[in-house]
Amino acid sequence: MPESMPDGWDATRGQRRSVIQDHVALAEIELCGELMIAASAADEPLSLARIDEVLRRAAGELDEAPQTSR
Repeated sequence: MPESMPDGWDATRGQRRSVIQDHVALAEIELCGELMIAASAADEPLSLARIDEVLRRAAGELDEAPQTSR
């Protein structure tokens, strides 16, 4: 009888089935990190315009990063 694995795991390989979801999660973590850095460097809460600026710059950097093979 096959061993029960958590959702998203392939019991035959012990690996996650969806690498794409992992890339999305890592990109979201990167964007959150950039916001935290900007907020910690600011003297006051970030304005919506500043948040947009940080996210656009960080997203552009993520788009330019080399992609690993899937």
